[in-house]
Amino acid sequence: MRLTRVVCRNFRSLAAVDFAPVPGVNVVCGRNAQGKTSLLEAVVYAATTRSHRTQTDTELARHGEEEFHVRLEAGAETAAAPVVVEANWWRGAKRFKVNGIPQGRLSDLLGRVKVVLFCPDDLALVKGAASVRRKLLDMELSQLSPPYLFALQQYRQALRQRNELLRRGEPEGALLDVWDVQLITHGRALMEARAAYIAELSELAAEMYRRIAEAEPLAVAYLPDVRTPDELAQTLARGRASDVRQRLTGRGPHRDDLELLVAGRPARTYGSQGQQRSAVLALKLAEVELVRRRAGTLPTLMLDEVLAELDADRARSLFAAIPEGTQSLVTTTQTAEPLRGMGVDFAVFRMEGGCLGQE
Repeated sequence: MRLTRVVCRNFRSLAAVDFAPVPGVNVVCGRNAQGKTSLLEAVVYAATTRSHRTQTDTELARHGEEEFHVRLEAGAETAAAPVVVEANWWRGAKRFKVNGIPQGRLSDLLGRVKVVLFCPDDLALVKGAASVRRKLLDMELSQLSPPYLFALQQYRQALRQRNELLRRGEPEGALLDVWDVQLITHGRALMEARAAYIAELSELAAEMYRRIAEAEPLAVAYLPDVRTPDELAQTLARGRASDVRQRLTGRGPHRDDLELLVAGRPARTYGSQGQQRSAVLALKLAEVELVRRRAGTLPTLMLDEVLAELDADRARSLFAAIPEGTQSLVTTTQTAEPLRGMGVDFAVFRMEGGCLGQE
């Protein structure tokens, strides 16, 4: 599916925006602090129920306002029915609707409108904490697999309950056993799904990196905290005494990580800034193709200020590597002129003072 309309009211600096993106490349130009990134953030929020920039929804309301509204309309690539997703926030309460029907569960919303975002902060996928990479992994898999989302929700609930018991001090073994069973059951499902996803992602990312950088090979490695799903039960049992002392569950899939490797070496420590940026872009393009493989539809690809970070050759290679038929939303403080020599068909929009117009 592709976005056919994005309506925002009082979201960040966007007082009232009604955006009708074209099926191909949409370039949103404008000076800094005009609302370009806020437009992408609004799409992410409505599609995934959360912002990629803050965990506090209050920050998303326009200054002086007590509510905001985002509406996404997505048209079908096939005969499937179009989808309308609405996100409403008012004085701390948020509500989501799909095709006018209120949604009480995250699983009923995620994946209805599929998106992949690249922003400058995504370099943290190389250099940041493991939690940043797990967040990416969980969000992408949750959009693609309802069973994964269910296992993730159940695992997190069991982990909270187990940690709460541990924090009380000297919990009964039988009570810990109850939550250990849940952690083992759902943790195994998470590990198996993550391993399969990352193996497929690594293959696609390597090809995308070759097309963007045309240099050393890229790989994505899964770094599970527990070596195999079969060892999860033993690991929890062996670590129980330590968990009781620390009052925290120390081992399990909530400690998993992934690593980007350039020429077999960690990009975090050995990659140049250009290699790190190209690796993250390759990862995002691989996500787009993986969504097509698994869901049979292309997500909307959003590239925030990507042109400012790439020279002309890398930019040309990037747009040539985007899977054919992908709808893209590209923000830039520059003009769209660099795209004209790349053989890219695009529409240009200008954002100024939170207002969007087409050129």
